[in-house]
Amino acid sequence: MKQPAIQKPEGLSEVLLHACCAPCSSAIVEWMMAHDVRPTIYYFNPNIWPREEYEIRKQESKRHAESLGLKWIDGDYNHDEWLGGVCGLEKEPERGRRCERCFTLRLIAAAKQAQALGIKYFTTTLASSRWKSLEQIERAGLIAEQKVNEEMFNVQSPKFNEVKFWAQNWRKGGLYERRNQLLKEYDFYNQQYCGCEFSMRVKTTEIGEKQKNGE
Repeated sequence: MKQPAIQKPEGLSEVLLHACCAPCSSAIVEWMMAHDVRPTIYYFNPNIWPREEYEIRKQESKRHAESLGLKWIDGDYNHDEWLGGVCGLEKEPERGRRCERCFTLRLIAAAKQAQALGIKYFTTTLASSRWKSLEQIERAGLIAEQKVNEEMFNVQSPKFNEVKFWAQNWRKGGLYERRNQLLKEYDFYNQQYCGCEFSMRVKTTEIGEKQKNGE
């Protein structure tokens, strides 16, 4: 029997969804709600630069969640701390070690948030982008899962709730195409680069090369 494109963990009815932006969240959230999964949206993206860009993306994510009556959580924005976390990897290419470190930092925060809320599963919209490595995202999610579970076990917290990373390719099942439809329906702001200043430089270089070649 052919496996479905989106495989929901057995018994799953609630999930913490780490959201990178509203466009990437839209089709995933729609699928979840159609399959009896209620997402809590966690917006934690300290990588985004400049602050004005961060605020635009944040408000779009909040608008999307509120339109559906979903709980939306604003994570802390500390870009300097994020820069410290990826220090030494500034010149890495896209899909390089800096990106994987970035994913790990953000998913550790998501796992901690899920644990604090008593939500067993967490997942991320990062896995909806064709520009990102699914292998890196899955490794980052599993590292986050292990780290948070070990930390809570070691301190013998009475509120210990195991968390698990829902590793899913959110490009499948027509969700990528549906994302583009919802982007227009909601009239979302559609960003042109991943988020950090390093990805912006790559995008700026690509545009410059196209202009140079007359494309």
